[in-house]
Amino acid sequence: MIGIGEIRSHGEDNPFRILKPWWDVFAEYLIIFMIMISAFAGTLQMWSSEIICIPVPEGFNATTMTWNSSRNLQDASINRMDRQQYDLIDQWCYDNAILWYSKYFAYIILIHTLIFLVSSHFWFKFPGTSSKIEHFINILGKCLDSPWTTKSLSTVYEDIQKKEEGSSRSESAVYSSSILRSASAFTSSLPRERASIAAENVESNVQKNDGVFGNPTARMLDKLECEQAKALFEKVKKFRLYTEKGDILYKMYTRQTMLRLFQSFIITTYVWELSPNILYVVHCIDDVQVTGFREFFCIHALRRMYTMLSYVYIAVICLYMCTCIYTLYWIYFYKLKDYSFEKVRDETGINDIPDVTKDFAFLLHLIDQYDKLYARKFAVFLSDVSENKLRQLNLNYEWSTEKLEMRIVTNTDQKKELHLFMLPGIPNSTYEMVQLEVLKLELINDISIGEGISQLKSLNELWLYNCTIKVENKALVFLKVNLHIMRVKFSKIEEIPQWMYNLSNLKELHLEGDLQTDSKTCVLQSMRDLERLQLLHLKTNVIKVPLTITTDIAQHLLHLTINNQGTKLLSLNSVKKFYVLATLKLISCNLERIPSAIFSLSHLTELDLKDNNLKTIEEIASFQHFCKLRILKLHYNSIVDIPLYIAKVASVEMLYLNKNKINELPPHLFKLSKLFHLELGFNCIKEIPAEIEELEELQYLGFGNNSITKLPQELFKCTKLRVLILSHNLLTHIPPNIEKLTHLRQLEIAGNQLSELPPELGNCVCLKRDHFIVEEEYFNTLPHAVREGFVK
Repeated sequence: MIGIGEIRSHGEDNPFRILKPWWDVFAEYLIIFMIMISAFAGTLQMWSSEIICIPVPEGFNATTMTWNSSRNLQDASINRMDRQQYDLIDQWCYDNAILWYSKYFAYIILIHTLIFLVSSHFWFKFPGTSSKIEHFINILGKCLDSPWTTKSLSTVYEDIQKKEEGSSRSESAVYSSSILRSASAFTSSLPRERASIAAENVESNVQKNDGVFGNPTARMLDKLECEQAKALFEKVKKFRLYTEKGDILYKMYTRQTMLRLFQSFIITTYVWELSPNILYVVHCIDDVQVTGFREFFCIHALRRMYTMLSYVYIAVICLYMCTCIYTLYWIYFYKLKDYSFEKVRDETGINDIPDVTKDFAFLLHLIDQYDKLYARKFAVFLSDVSENKLRQLNLNYEWSTEKLEMRIVTNTDQKKELHLFMLPGIPNSTYEMVQLEVLKLELINDISIGEGISQLKSLNELWLYNCTIKVENKALVFLKVNLHIMRVKFSKIEEIPQWMYNLSNLKELHLEGDLQTDSKTCVLQSMRDLERLQLLHLKTNVIKVPLTITTDIAQHLLHLTINNQGTKLLSLNSVKKFYVLATLKLISCNLERIPSAIFSLSHLTELDLKDNNLKTIEEIASFQHFCKLRILKLHYNSIVDIPLYIAKVASVEMLYLNKNKINELPPHLFKLSKLFHLELGFNCIKEIPAEIEELEELQYLGFGNNSITKLPQELFKCTKLRVLILSHNLLTHIPPNIEKLTHLRQLEIAGNQLSELPPELGNCVCLKRDHFIVEEEYFNTLPHAVREGFVK
């Protein structure tokens, strides 16, 4: 097995070697052999006599290789030339009579070899592929050298070992004890010094063995190593997106192989045709007759060696062709555009390693031919689980216990609250905050809540805002018992946690998000297990109440709020099923009339129809069935008139009619004898009827932002008033009778047309300056002693 560190040496020596299968490496050796043949042929051509020529005797027919009949061999005269003339003829005949293939044999092989060399490595240098290849090799080397690779795999193996911890330890103990017994018997026969040394070695080996069979603690990564591994995860993700878009590497490698095959076929064909034409005896004709002879016989001394080298070269080319054919077989027989990590998932236990496609898959198939260990270790950086573990480790370094304690605040409900925003996970130190009562998680995705949450004994409220979080089984058991309030805000349906439906002790559930997409309502899962749920708050955009709510929890739900954010709620017939409902809030549902379906809710104590499109409330006549109705909110609508039979809602104690278009108040409104809170601000009211004195229990009265010009004397008979809002009207003076409001604690009269304030305000002993809202210039019109009384 090739070591991991070897890729670094390849990066310095031959960085592309890991992308060369055995057949490409074998082809490189063949190319080297071709170069050796070329070098050997060139050496022979340089140091050996290439050709030796002699003139043809007179009377000898060089074409038929016979003597003329008119002369005998004995009579033939052999003319001779001097040495320089032989050299001249040798060179002339070599240039003009010898076959070109024979003359340039060494150079032809060298050119062929260079062509093969270029075509074999072209895809490493081609602009469209080189960047991907170099980037992949760079990332792969960093992944293999990263300590996180070993740490991640060792963590998986440790998890597997935990399941078999008992049996493994027992086997280890038996194995170790047997070694010690054997060692003691062996060392007893040795001299004292050698025996002590041997015993130390045995104990060292036993400790190593315990480290293998037991569960040794892996070296913790430092912060710098975590940051480097985190950067690698991002690089791998970006590289995967970049390479899975196309298959240029696959196509370029295929075309390159086909080109190599075509080149080798052409070269083999013409070399095979030309090799037999290398002659030993060559007939040379000198038309110029520089030496006085016209015909010569030449001996090609290298003919035998060149012929043998040609056939050897043909054999090498054939082997090269075989590698190309096998490469094409591998390309087309195997599905190289898809790469499955199934075996890696089985071996490592990391089950979320995704399969890859196209060029990314092709590169992984190539490195598998080099060493399958590389792909397995590289796969660690494709796993979201592995990345989450790294994020968690890095998170634990950054968020210490002291830092988290500084972020714990006391909220408006006097609960200890911790808000974690846009973190890659939940720091382990969070589970040490035993005083924590409310945990808010926002924009935290793809993490799990572990069993450590069971340490938070005081935790009873959980917020999940745009989070995708899973819960381990032991953690779910704890949440089922302890969690009472849950708030979920989602932008997509996947962010609604499925384990939420199993929280049997949950009392309040707040859901905020889009449940209506393309005229279809997203179906919520069954809420049958939420047996103790009393309050449900929906901030969404549905056109009807979700079916699972009306069928599963309607029988025991006490409080229902639907904030439809302006979407018209068409069907409300299912509301009749909420028999025990005490609070119903239909906010921003674009209702034009009060739904008749709610009249059957005899247990209703609060009805809120805020921010709808109500113009009339004639249906209020049916409210006489609401014997327990205490709070009625009709604010932020378009109500113009208050019907006379509003008096039939005799049980109402708090009435909100502010932010409407009311011009006149009917006397029957003040027949509500139990009313102690009345809101009528932001209307068009010009006068307060004298019948207001009938509201003897009135404690809060709001008439702000109207057109009231004067206050009736009957108003000051409501002596239990604690809050009086009269700001932004057309009042010119405040009657002295205001001194009768001895329980007044808050008075707002700013934004009127006052000239002065009555000194009798000093008799309102409960009123202090902080809750007396009036312009400073008017306040200064009071006597000094009165002003001092407000300050105290």
